[in-house]
Amino acid sequence: MLERVEALEEAWDAGRDVLADADLALARAVEELLPRVRERVALGADRTVVALAGSTGSGKSSLLNAVAGAEVARPGVLRPTTSRAVAAVWPGSNPAALLDWLEVTQRTFVDGGGDGSEGLVLLDLPDHDSVVPEHRVRADRLLARADLMIWVTDPQKYADAALHEGYLRGLAAYEGVVVVVLNHADRLSDADRETCLADLRARVVEDGLPNARVLATSATDGLGVAELRALVADAVRRRQAMAARLLEDVRASASRILELSEPPAGASRASDVADARLVQALLEASGAPTVVTAVGLSARREVRAAAGWPVTRWVGRLRADPLRRLGLRPDPGRERAEAAPEVRRSSLPRPTAAVRARTAEALREHADAVAQALPGPWQPTSAARPDPDVLADALDQVVVAAPLGSPEPPRWARVVGWVQTALLVVGVAGLVWLAALAGLDALRLPAPDVSWRAGDLAVPWPTTLAVGGLAAGALLGALAGLVGRTTAARRRRRARAALEVGVRTVADAAVLGPARARLEAWHACRAAATRAGAGPTRRRPRMA
Repeated sequence: MLERVEALEEAWDAGRDVLADADLALARAVEELLPRVRERVALGADRTVVALAGSTGSGKSSLLNAVAGAEVARPGVLRPTTSRAVAAVWPGSNPAALLDWLEVTQRTFVDGGGDGSEGLVLLDLPDHDSVVPEHRVRADRLLARADLMIWVTDPQKYADAALHEGYLRGLAAYEGVVVVVLNHADRLSDADRETCLADLRARVVEDGLPNARVLATSATDGLGVAELRALVADAVRRRQAMAARLLEDVRASASRILELSEPPAGASRASDVADARLVQALLEASGAPTVVTAVGLSARREVRAAAGWPVTRWVGRLRADPLRRLGLRPDPGRERAEAAPEVRRSSLPRPTAAVRARTAEALREHADAVAQALPGPWQPTSAARPDPDVLADALDQVVVAAPLGSPEPPRWARVVGWVQTALLVVGVAGLVWLAALAGLDALRLPAPDVSWRAGDLAVPWPTTLAVGGLAAGALLGALAGLVGRTTAARRRRRARAALEVGVRTVADAAVLGPARARLEAWHACRAAATRAGAGPTRRRPRMA
């Protein structure tokens, strides 16, 4: 039974919010049932506690031995009073937890013999009229935890105020589980016995217990012992019936949970395709394609500005940085700490109508896929859908916070830039040299021979420097542009990957995560309810 109760608790914990909204009566029943059943199961669902209470010398111990059919307690000279509770334990589930809870350490296991007393725990309580206060405290505490209370008195003390005023009158609400026994009845004649019983019954009625059973017993000759055993066996049957009823209550609650969690006809598993389409739609809605394009253009601009031909590289600087235009890169003269990334906003244009429509369609498609996989009560409501403005703001923050590459040109571009500067100096030097030679020629002054020979061909050094420097610079600039395209492509891939991670995080938090959690809760609830309603129970070990 414990496994069923734990399974019902697991099912209720998994589906509490959904099930409580779907069936308020179920919620009330389960919330009331679980603590009651768990307490009983924890103490042994098949155990019935019967307490023998009475005054000193009333014969409780002898009566316990007579009911048990074995010497459990030792009455007489060796044990004139009962100072600690003694337990006679019939076969059943392990009683250790129950007896520990009752704080009963003296335990004797008896053979039930198939007389219907399986699961019985019969207690001999400390004397309630003991002069030792601790004895009475122990008796009162154990008495309050018993399933059946048997008050044992004798012909000399059955009218004592300690019994009637101190105990019986306070048990009017428990008359159905109270038995009053006139023990040592063998010491009375038949007429005196009937007179005492009639007087005792009248006093018990005055105590507010008109339905309490009153009988005469004697452990010496067995008078009334069989009737007392029958009353105890009846209490055991009632307890077992109550345990069975609790088990049926658990099954009924589990069955109702299964009804509310029944998969819809033609249910299909929530598709990963819907998840992928949603992420792709949110990626477009975030402006990621625009940002990725801007990252590539910005990278090429940086390469041209650092490694382009010095004569024309200034033209590239006249164009604004695409990322700066989108508000994704601070202006050089503005302090970077002026606005933290979490409070900055981008300048991306609003998504077009087509993008917004695709996003709304992807959200609806995902919601429909989840709804088709869940029963009615478990389907998410429209209120559970993310707010479009909040979602848009979260996506914008993803773009703002994404690592989009350094604003500085790559190292190789700076090296190429230095080489470009050197080549320009060489080319300008050649032009200056040629201008000097032209000046000498204009003044009709002799010019030195500044040629170098390549076979029969004489090439002037000034021309070599001018043409070679300027041509090599232009060629190197063109090559740098080609390599810059590769750099831009690599940065675009990195930016897209970073944006995809950020957008998926937002999708998980706003849509995918809640949907996945709801599906997992439904599966867990249904599996646990199945165990609670039809799962096998394991028998607890029995103490020999």
